[in-house]
Amino acid sequence: MLTLFHHPVCPHSRFVRLVLGEFSLDVRLAEEHFWERREAFLMINPAGTTPVLVEEGRPAIPGAGVIAEYLDETRGAMLGRHRLLPGDALARVEVRRLTSWFNDKMFEEVSGPLVRERFYKRHMPPEKGGGSPDTEMIRAARANIRYHLAYVGWLIGRHDWLAGEQMSYADLAAAAHFSVVDYFGDVPWNEDETAKNWYARMKSRPSFRPILAETVTGIAPSATYADLDF
Repeated sequence: MLTLFHHPVCPHSRFVRLVLGEFSLDVRLAEEHFWERREAFLMINPAGTTPVLVEEGRPAIPGAGVIAEYLDETRGAMLGRHRLLPGDALARVEVRRLTSWFNDKMFEEVSGPLVRERFYKRHMPPEKGGGSPDTEMIRAARANIRYHLAYVGWLIGRHDWLAGEQMSYADLAAAAHFSVVDYFGDVPWNEDETAKNWYARMKSRPSFRPILAETVTGIAPSATYADLDF
């Protein structure tokens, strides 16, 4: 039995949920409010961050990248030619590079600040970092999204998928981060039709359905968030 400690608006958690969905793996979702720093959660991940995957009888696996690699090593072969981390060494480098681009760079510049300022801070007590959103931080993140959107458009202009001719962890990572930003209505899709069409393909996948069906307390999704023909 798999258990995923996650938060619904954590983009790294969404990435892992998409990966699990592509593997068609049953998983129990345990929503974790990381700012509470529960002792039981810190015991399985001293860093206190989501996501964390727990497989019965095995040590906890913390972090989106580590979880993705673990799933590829233990179950990747079951996807055959649709494996999310390709067999060729150079192709794997490109998938890992782009997965890191979105999980690290886009998170730092866009999805992380937006989630923190627009959602987490309103639920966190002041002593844990909660309070009013930083409007300058939100404005900067909204400006930065254009760069990442254009990069997706450029990549898809060269290949069918971000890292090559088949879908990979890179596409799932990018889609996870864009999905959180899209929930808030902050992606200017009209600025890049190629990137928009790529995202339409991604959110039409069965692995995306559970995420698109969810809403979070206090914030309604954007009008086209769950619309597959947006």
